[in-house]
Amino acid sequence: MNFPITEHVARSPRHTSFYLACGPEDGPLIVFVHGWPELSISWRHQLRCFGALGFRAVAPDMRGYGRSTVHPKLEDYGMEAITGDLLELLAHLGRESAFWVGHDWGSEAVWSLARRHPGRFRGLASLCVPYAPGGFTVDELLPHVDRQLYPVEQYPVGQWDYVRFYEENFEKARATFDAKPLQTVKALFRKGDPAGRGKPARTAAVRRNGGWFGTAAEVPDLPMDRDLLSDEDLHQYASALARNGFFGPDAWYMNARANTEFARGAADGGRLSMPVLFMHATCDYICDTTGSTLAEPMRKACSDLTELTLPTGHWMAQERPELVNAGLARWLGQRFPGAWYQA
Repeated sequence: MNFPITEHVARSPRHTSFYLACGPEDGPLIVFVHGWPELSISWRHQLRCFGALGFRAVAPDMRGYGRSTVHPKLEDYGMEAITGDLLELLAHLGRESAFWVGHDWGSEAVWSLARRHPGRFRGLASLCVPYAPGGFTVDELLPHVDRQLYPVEQYPVGQWDYVRFYEENFEKARATFDAKPLQTVKALFRKGDPAGRGKPARTAAVRRNGGWFGTAAEVPDLPMDRDLLSDEDLHQYASALARNGFFGPDAWYMNARANTEFARGAADGGRLSMPVLFMHATCDYICDTTGSTLAEPMRKACSDLTELTLPTGHWMAQERPELVNAGLARWLGQRFPGAWYQA
């Protein structure tokens, strides 16, 4: 049976979450959490697939995005508040626990939720961004920078230089993305390029270049990558970002200290015992988990870890949805036999 993707809203006094849903309402719950600068539609391929498989598949617009609340202060976008949004969504859906799937900043949101509320998980899957027990911050990631590729004299914080640019030049970074949202989306959403392997990521020189795109006041106008987006997808992303602006999305980068403190409050040093699936992207040169030691802390902290490597770039759920869906479905079927038919 084919289920339509439907639109819903979960409201509380502190936050409103818009979300998409697909599949039977009494199916096992799987929640997909997007990252920067995306929307619930980033999971359009997964919603249809897992709804058809009998799951209740849900994907919210995260805090600061789309039709969810855009909060006014930078400190409103720390992981403590974001995990609170996810807990409220779970309560709204009438469930005690779920399978959670994250990508990019959505991965860190899901990891943070698992760190502090493990009982809310049946299983956890992350695309591209591995678990960092102390929080996904530059200080936590620095020891795993490949210093052969990023000599410390030239690239002091390696590929994470762009995060420092946000922290030091927030308004400038935001203004560049805000200037032409349509062009921003076209430039950012691009499939992985195997030719980039072994070369420094462009994010490693953002401060030295004076901005994400040098000193340009707007993102250059590039052809759209139709292997990732349709015209409708482009319009939905661009119109949401034009309406809300990049303040909310970019503010997620501005709470390293608070996020570190939140991570430190986890029990057992942040070790995770629930079943975890991690999907490596061979052509993700920022979250480079196949050519550096970035995934090692996750391997030490997760006692039930399955790893899968896919030939994609960072936007894997949209670039190769058939591989992501197959890998996730296979893990769920093998690791949770019978769970698909239990609400």
